[in-house]
Amino acid sequence: MSIYEAIESQDDSHRVLQLRSPIDLKPTGTLVCANREEVEAAVARARKAQPAWAALSFEQRASYMQRMLQVVLDKQDELVETVVNETGKARGDAYNMEVFATCDSLHYYSKNSAKMLKTSRKKIHGILGIVKQLTIFYKPRGVAGIIVPWNGPFILGLNPAVQALMAGNTVVLKGSEVTPYSTKLIETFFAEAGLPDGVVQVLMGDGQTGADLCTAGVDKIAFTGSVATGRKVAASCGEQLIPCTLELGGNDAMIVCEDADLDRAAAGALIGSCMNSGHYCCGTERIYVEEKVYNEFISKVTSLTKALKQGPQHGMEEDVGAVFWDRQMTIIEDHVADAISNGARALVGGKRNQQLQGLYFEPTVLVDVKHEMKIMQEETFGPVLCLQKVKNYEEAITLANDSPYGLNGNVWTKNNSKGIDIATRIETGAVCINDIAVTYGTPEAPFGGVKNSGVGQVNGEAGLKGYCHAMPIVIDRFGGKNLPGAYPHTAAKINSTKKLMNFLWKNPIGRWFSA
Repeated sequence: MSIYEAIESQDDSHRVLQLRSPIDLKPTGTLVCANREEVEAAVARARKAQPAWAALSFEQRASYMQRMLQVVLDKQDELVETVVNETGKARGDAYNMEVFATCDSLHYYSKNSAKMLKTSRKKIHGILGIVKQLTIFYKPRGVAGIIVPWNGPFILGLNPAVQALMAGNTVVLKGSEVTPYSTKLIETFFAEAGLPDGVVQVLMGDGQTGADLCTAGVDKIAFTGSVATGRKVAASCGEQLIPCTLELGGNDAMIVCEDADLDRAAAGALIGSCMNSGHYCCGTERIYVEEKVYNEFISKVTSLTKALKQGPQHGMEEDVGAVFWDRQMTIIEDHVADAISNGARALVGGKRNQQLQGLYFEPTVLVDVKHEMKIMQEETFGPVLCLQKVKNYEEAITLANDSPYGLNGNVWTKNNSKGIDIATRIETGAVCINDIAVTYGTPEAPFGGVKNSGVGQVNGEAGLKGYCHAMPIVIDRFGGKNLPGAYPHTAAKINSTKKLMNFLWKNPIGRWFSA
């Protein structure tokens, strides 16, 4: 049974979907998808509101973010209930990902954006620096369109929105049809925080709504989602010559060295693979373990996995929640079945949890996996630990790099210098040492993938400036009647230029001066 399915509507201009909860597959309501006219109207409202919003000082914008922070804290239980009802994720995951990370984002960017986007004077090198001065202004792009995925329906909309807002943009978000009401809370909560009308709007809709947003006249698109849809977004933005950031899928590798703290590494493998039901782009999907500690590591991981609690009956103590979407369940089952049919063994799990009504896949430990298996080549996005034995970490690096993805990764060793050396040789966007993928939750760190895992970076100074145009203004210091380089061209002027070039880049004094 599908989490959403199209139903007939008396209004031919709207697509209507019946929604169901992955917890028990019972209907949870309907979704009326915004049509193109409504999308364009939202962008027009954002466009109208943007100049006044951009005219506010950083301190004034920050005050709204701080008010929003208090609203989130006051409404955190409502937020969690909405997210859990739509996704089936464990409450611990919801509080950590959707509430804590949201509060941290609001606080960090409200306190640091002014410093990162401060108008700056830059020294001009060489002879030009004598007569010119350079100032760089960070101007908001205008209206930012943000397309939000279903695995983090609040935080993955709120976090980029805060950055866009602090940079002076207005924002139109489109949530997933799997989790529309969780994303809608961003607009609701900002309204309660007193944000002016039109500054943040959330569209309810499906893939077509997202496509309409891309072509509705926004000035930038920030997309988080699948590689296939990301390519379509990139093509649309390319045709319009508007910038986009694409945070796409991953198939992240974990390398366990023989000198690792195996208890910590086993705990990391578990949370790295099963957190959020395995539904996060920088989740651990491939675990390469050096052969000297392979069996011991398997024993530790297996013991921990067997103790995990699954299902709503556990309340706050549930460890691994439901699979959020039936389409993802199909992928998980296919990958696990392919691995087992080709020689892998499921020491724990390996199938749906038959004791629960909804979309629950048991936390699974697969051993004897091989690099060529589908589960090691493609993104599984489920609560599955895939362990492969390697001779040494050199082999692990080679296998880790033999992937079309490169979003994150983690290395486990007691030797930090060794860990850094391994990390820098992995072809990926970021690496954590002796921890799971905490990069996205570190606001100072730019986050983005290489290869098929994305284009551009979000978060930190790089992400914040991505919502701006860095505008250089060059000012002449002294003026005067004669403009250098002005017409007419003469032989005397050309000879003077040649002499100057020889002085600047042949003469040792000139080379020092022009550096």
